[in-house]
Amino acid sequence: MTAPTSDTTLSPALPAGAFQVYDTTLRDGAQQEGIALSVADKIVVAGLLDELGVGFIEGGWPGAVPKDTEFFKRAAKELDLRNAELAAFGATRKPGQRASQDPQVRALVDSEAPVVALVAKSDIRHAERALRTTGEENLAMIADSVSFLVGEGRRVVVDAEHFFDGFRFDAAYARAAVLTAFEAGAEVVALCDTNGGMVPSWVAQVVADVRAAVGPDAVLGMHAHNDSGCAVANTLAAVEAGCRHVQGTVNGYGERTGNADLLAVVANLELKYGLPVLARDEERSSGLAELTRIAHAISEVTNISPFARSPYVGASAFAHKAGLHASAIKVDPDLYQHTDPALVGNDMRMLVSDMAGRASIELKGRELGFDLSQRPEVLSRVTERVKDAEARGYTYEAADASFELLLVEEIEGARPQYFTVESWRTIVERAGGRGTPANAEATVKLHAGGERFVSTGEGNGPVNALDHALRQALVGVYPELEDFELIDFKVRILDSMHGTDAVTRVLIEHTDGQAVWQTVGVGPNLLEASWEALTDGTIWGLRRRGVAPR
Repeated sequence: MTAPTSDTTLSPALPAGAFQVYDTTLRDGAQQEGIALSVADKIVVAGLLDELGVGFIEGGWPGAVPKDTEFFKRAAKELDLRNAELAAFGATRKPGQRASQDPQVRALVDSEAPVVALVAKSDIRHAERALRTTGEENLAMIADSVSFLVGEGRRVVVDAEHFFDGFRFDAAYARAAVLTAFEAGAEVVALCDTNGGMVPSWVAQVVADVRAAVGPDAVLGMHAHNDSGCAVANTLAAVEAGCRHVQGTVNGYGERTGNADLLAVVANLELKYGLPVLARDEERSSGLAELTRIAHAISEVTNISPFARSPYVGASAFAHKAGLHASAIKVDPDLYQHTDPALVGNDMRMLVSDMAGRASIELKGRELGFDLSQRPEVLSRVTERVKDAEARGYTYEAADASFELLLVEEIEGARPQYFTVESWRTIVERAGGRGTPANAEATVKLHAGGERFVSTGEGNGPVNALDHALRQALVGVYPELEDFELIDFKVRILDSMHGTDAVTRVLIEHTDGQAVWQTVGVGPNLLEASWEALTDGTIWGLRRRGVAPR
């Protein structure tokens, strides 16, 4: 699939020339509930953002946040940025002071960051009620702070806070704040939808008005929050209306509902609008192919699980489930995909479910390394098995390893016999009353490598104990199991009208330090379902390693 060409007839106001991508994950994104980045974390994320090819990395607020002050000290020594400039965030001077005497403004200079982002009030209501000063003094604060920093050799980006709300209340004052910043020497003025309540048509109208007021050469930017669900759309609308600088965060991090997802913004600008917005050099044409890898790497650092349905980079972004889709994709992937997933470092995936037809099974088999195109009888059997299994509670959408073992059974006649199980049992014992920890113990009896093994494992629950007992029983025959680990466990109660007699489905995620795989088990209770998923995971992992039954 080739990248779509931009259609400038749909966006006649697209700007020409240099374009700026400004990331604020380390400052605005870090305000998200549940994110707590250490200085070391911020150093790692900054390096990943530089790999992506953004132009600016906002590192935090030195002088106001001790951790951010430390970050800039370490960044000067430890970060070797190839594509991005580091930006320090701060505010205009306080009312009634000189910028040169304001300790927080001085801290921005002391950070040694080449770029300073100043947040400035552009809504007269905020100047009067939040800052408790006059509109005139607020404009003087903007002018004094910008000119001082420019005089200190800094490139200055002004974030016009609450700009769109302020413009809709008093357009003349909001315009005056922008003009004052440019006249004082600001390189960029970013128009901020701080409350996140705008919609694209409103943004386009306001940006067009400001563009006319500041002239064609001034660099306007867009900083959008997602409270109306329109942050990415509002950013693109601002670009069409004349902005040449976009701000956002990786994965849309940020307080409340988050900021504009910078990854979706840059992918749309490059792939839909044809704007080369990420840094390019002799070694690569764009960082766009690293988009998915970097999104997931930063998710690991923030400890926020990747959202599967994120545009472009999500695990489900190019996943297809319906049989009708699969039939068309088999002929031409362009028919049901808006772009080539490889362009953003992602992959097309086929989901196997009760909606799957023969085409879905064939494509999924090909994805897993099985060519079923000339085996119609196998396709028919697998399709019927999937439909029957899902009727009984199984799901293979997130359990590729279990589905692959099903394919192996149909193609090769049986799955690999690494072991045969004689019996297993679990015991949970609690000594004391409510609140005291319970002890779980499991015993597994099985045959492997021509021997009989009886193994007992302990864990913080019966499934954990079963996992330990199974691997202990087998590790002498299959030492590869030393590397295996259970890393995620999900339980779903099906047909809950039957209460404690309901069907239980378990999804388990395994790793051997090199790969990650998922298995599913279904049973009348948690333990039977878990045992099936555990044994499937062990068999698939050994097979992936190329281990023969012993």
